[in-house]
Amino acid sequence: MKKYDAIVVGAGHNGLTTASFMAKAGLNVLVVEKNDYVGGAACSLELHPNWTYSNCSYVCSLLRPEIVRDLNLPSYGLQVVPYSGGGTFMANGDHLAHYTDHDAYRQEVARHSKRDSEAYERFSTFLSKQCRFVKPLLMRMAPDPTSFNPRDLHELMFLAKRFDEFSEADMHETIRFWTMSVAEFLEEYFESDVVKATIAGAGIIGTALGPMSPGTAYVLLHHYMGEVDGNIGAWGFARGGMGAISKALAACFKDHGGEIVMGSGVDQILVKNGRAVGVALENGNEYYSDTIVSNADVKRTFLQHVERKQLPDDFVRKVERFKIRGSSGKLNIALDGMPTFAGVEDNHPILNGDMHFTDSLERMERAYDDWKNGTWSKDPYVDMLIPTRTDPTMTPPGKHYMTVFIQYAPYELANGESWDGPARDGLAQSVIDQIAERSPNFKDLILHYECRTPWDIEQEAGITEGNIFQGELTFDQLLFNRPVPGYAQYRSPIKGLWMCGSSTHPGGGVMAAPGANAAREILRDMGAKQTVRG
Repeated sequence: MKKYDAIVVGAGHNGLTTASFMAKAGLNVLVVEKNDYVGGAACSLELHPNWTYSNCSYVCSLLRPEIVRDLNLPSYGLQVVPYSGGGTFMANGDHLAHYTDHDAYRQEVARHSKRDSEAYERFSTFLSKQCRFVKPLLMRMAPDPTSFNPRDLHELMFLAKRFDEFSEADMHETIRFWTMSVAEFLEEYFESDVVKATIAGAGIIGTALGPMSPGTAYVLLHHYMGEVDGNIGAWGFARGGMGAISKALAACFKDHGGEIVMGSGVDQILVKNGRAVGVALENGNEYYSDTIVSNADVKRTFLQHVERKQLPDDFVRKVERFKIRGSSGKLNIALDGMPTFAGVEDNHPILNGDMHFTDSLERMERAYDDWKNGTWSKDPYVDMLIPTRTDPTMTPPGKHYMTVFIQYAPYELANGESWDGPARDGLAQSVIDQIAERSPNFKDLILHYECRTPWDIEQEAGITEGNIFQGELTFDQLLFNRPVPGYAQYRSPIKGLWMCGSSTHPGGGVMAAPGANAAREILRDMGAKQTVRG
């Protein structure tokens, strides 16, 4: 039977990134995927006739530009269109609009608080400094601080030099910032409830924590350091939905000789004498290679697809403790036209970007309280967009598509009820009712909707508990601790078995950095031609 140079488990965007760089280096690579389409959580599907939905992930910003350039993804059809606008609708009928122009946004903030407008300058300067510190680390191996390996020492020196650019006060504030809550952080700058709530949303998205939970300030930074076309902090839509990213990666991979087998998931990663030798699929087919790369999260990889006897007990315990908790839902809605919103004109910039309805940190924290009690938020925090205002290719002319990301929804309901029933509709209705409070014609325009709970995301994308980051982005699960100490460099205790998913450094989001970093380390280990920067 044919033996491959490498087999990648899972055709999510990180798996396809790893596979593309390895194929580009001249290796014979196979990707195996359980679904009959590529992309994992970054996919575009037609679930209602003539409407294209970005099923799970829905906006693009974190995708590393160096990866886009190195794989020449625009030549495979990828086009990311920046969007402008967004903001928060307030309970009193007013709103806080967001503008990409820094001075215009400051003027809008001044409508609510002159003091906050002045503070926004200091806030932006601090976050920009943090971005400059973190960004060079994204495409590098996380060093092991306990190792005397020359590469680890070199990376530790690089990290030390990054810190050396800070003053003593800067270093103190950086460590403090990485460990504090987003609520505490914002309260040091702002006084207006709606300003704090609008910014705080980026600190809780995809995270099983509330705005007052320690560690959420870093999650804010994680979302803040993206870029589109060189515009730092900008967000955009991949033309044709987020699946366009995965399709471009798959096309690049195939163009370099790669092979994708879809329609059956991995049942077991085959291990013999302490090293990986292949994969056995659920349909009974087996494929062989001395290099297996798992794009699945760390729990799914080692607790479901590897026999326990093949792993050290201490490693298994650390994997079991790794936090991957479901907290998010997703609603995709086909609309017969553009909804109107009370208090804003039809051409208002607020309608072109992320729209929210949670106008205070207290409301946001109460939504988290529902999650802690094992139910979905009755007054949820939502991140709502209408991509078709920017990308009309996703629907028929004159129609629209709405994507709504939801916080919070638990993976397991406290009463033991299944998500596969009325509970899913209850979550959807809580969101629809919240939108309808500000949009009088919204419900009349709904042609179709589909709701994804954490359970649904797990079933479809294969992510433990539907956690979109494949593990929470708290300080104890970053850098050399991601996913577990001693195995933060894409390797595992089993020789020849590697990790490339978002459970690894630098974490989640449609970034592709874990996949590129893993490819670089694997190619280095194999002595193959290097095709990845870092």
